[in-house]
Amino acid sequence: MAKSTPVARARAALIGLLVLILGMGGLLAYGVSQDRAQWAPLLALDLSGGTQMVLSPHVDGDEQLDSEQLEQAVEIIRQRVDGSGVSEAEIATQGAENVVVGMPGTPDPETRELIQASADMEFRPVLQAEMDPTYVDQLVEEGLSEEEAEELEEAAEAQEEVAEDETPEGETAQPEDFPEPTADPENPSDPNWITQEVAADFANFSCSREVSIEERQAAESDAPMVTCDPETGMKYVLGPVEVPGTHLSDASFGMEQTQTGQQTGRWVVNLVLDREGTEEFAESSSRLYGLEGARNQFAIVMDSRVISAPRMNSPITDGRAEISGSFSEEEARGLSEQLRYGSLPVTFEIQSEEQISATLGSDQLRMGLLAGIIGLVLVAGYALFQYRALGLVTISSLAVVGLLTWWAIGLLGWSDGYRLSLAGIAGLIVSIGLTADSFIVYFERVKDELREGRSLAGAVESGWARARRTILASKAVNVIAAVVLYMVAVGNVRGFAFTLGLTAILDVILVFLFTHPVMQMLARRKFFAAGRRFSGLSERELGVDVLYRGAGRFARREIVSAEAEPSSADSPSEARAGVPGSSSALAPGARDTGSSVSPPGHDGDESDEADEPRPVQTAEADGTDPAEPEGSAPDAEGEGADLATMTIAERRRARARRARQSAGTTAQTATSPSRTDTDEEAR
Repeated sequence: MAKSTPVARARAALIGLLVLILGMGGLLAYGVSQDRAQWAPLLALDLSGGTQMVLSPHVDGDEQLDSEQLEQAVEIIRQRVDGSGVSEAEIATQGAENVVVGMPGTPDPETRELIQASADMEFRPVLQAEMDPTYVDQLVEEGLSEEEAEELEEAAEAQEEVAEDETPEGETAQPEDFPEPTADPENPSDPNWITQEVAADFANFSCSREVSIEERQAAESDAPMVTCDPETGMKYVLGPVEVPGTHLSDASFGMEQTQTGQQTGRWVVNLVLDREGTEEFAESSSRLYGLEGARNQFAIVMDSRVISAPRMNSPITDGRAEISGSFSEEEARGLSEQLRYGSLPVTFEIQSEEQISATLGSDQLRMGLLAGIIGLVLVAGYALFQYRALGLVTISSLAVVGLLTWWAIGLLGWSDGYRLSLAGIAGLIVSIGLTADSFIVYFERVKDELREGRSLAGAVESGWARARRTILASKAVNVIAAVVLYMVAVGNVRGFAFTLGLTAILDVILVFLFTHPVMQMLARRKFFAAGRRFSGLSERELGVDVLYRGAGRFARREIVSAEAEPSSADSPSEARAGVPGSSSALAPGARDTGSSVSPPGHDGDESDEADEPRPVQTAEADGTDPAEPEGSAPDAEGEGADLATMTIAERRRARARRARQSAGTTAQTATSPSRTDTDEEAR
């Protein structure tokens, strides 16, 4: 199998990025066509305007809310706000005590009272129960375990057959379709509580998690009510309240134990009632134990929704009840927390309320976008100034990552209801510089490799291998910082952390699938490979001469040493004699070890310019070095001064030239006749 080339890998990466972009865009377009999403990101409260309230829980007596109960309070408030018809509300905890509620517009008095009201928990007997098939289908679509889904679907199918016989499909049940009660009800479990109106409401009732204000107002303690369990889809007709939730002293969960103290392996929820609640529950349990079917159950109702409806297995006269079933540990813990919170007379006081106008939100959005545009212009200008044509790679990369970020936020708004806040915009602006930093690291690595003598194609691959580790380490730090900030922060600061982490992940995807592949493609273009002017890779822009010029041609710097200026010489010849390494200072047969040889025509007057550095000269050859001019090798002291400014390749070539010149000087000295022999021949 042939090895893939860099260009082939680059094309594959770019195709993968194109598929990702088209996939995200197509998914968002589908959501827009179904009216489930929109092209623009959803805006948070600080940008769209509305009301923000900070609520503080108030408990009668000395009891305090723990963190689990506070979370339960947040969930109940969320259900109340959603049920009131207010959309796009934000409810979250602030610190360990407060609850922050934000909603668009200004809440009406009913909604405000609904938010501040305490949780209403009560025990009611079950009069009638059946499954809601439509709601069960919704639960299955949301995602249940296979066993739970099968059980609910079987019960729904059986219930649907009964419903078809009683009420034709598509028709609304009317009170006259049901029989009237035969007598007045004698106790809370009497079926005569089900009047014609109650029966029609039960037939037309559709289960949902939200509770409307009208439904809450209709739930009277001394009258029957129609409700459901939103976790199972079961609808109920319940009798009047028998035991108020305030009589529940404690609720806990644990493993079921036999009379001998052995554990059965089943999770149960334990209830403890106060003295008044014990008396009321003893009377109710004794009556329910003798009934059959759904009337053997009692429902625990919180905020007009059933949270549990267990059967009565025996009369309970000591005020200690045990709710058993196929509970998991999490389900048992959740039910016990609901019961503990519902038993507390908790109300919420509004500590602060802030009105955020839509005008202020639009101004903040406009200023945030302006700051982002200014940041983009500055980064683009710097990239073009510093990297010339390579700056276009930076600008195009920023455009691609901007598109990915826009569509990612749009999809998150559709799937998870994510809203872009002003702090989130700040995170996006900061990410512009962090994204450009990745390109700077990569480009500088490539330029370092070019200074070492590699071709552009080789410099791109070698520079990428080094820059990749730096980029991944940098982005890992950004993601970790964003995660920690998101976990410890509250409110809008989380929006900043979220966008910062999201853009860091998208930056890694961009560098691997766009920036590096584009550089691999550009390395094969003559404009960049030859280091043309304004390419960002020319000799002037690199700051040194490019060693590799393409087509097997190399450029080499000539290193010319500076000769020492004579201090007390009587003549130029004496001055040359006093310079270490000068040919006139060598004895016959002596070896020159690291000095330069003056070229033919050298004039002794040039010694006056010894302190002046010689200009760097370059010579080109087709694959081989040209002939070295004499005097180009540095002396020992001069070379030590020049090595600090040389690259590794230049140092190797300088040492090689010095060795060749030293060997040539030695051979010339050994073969030249001495002055004595010449005088004798002259005589």
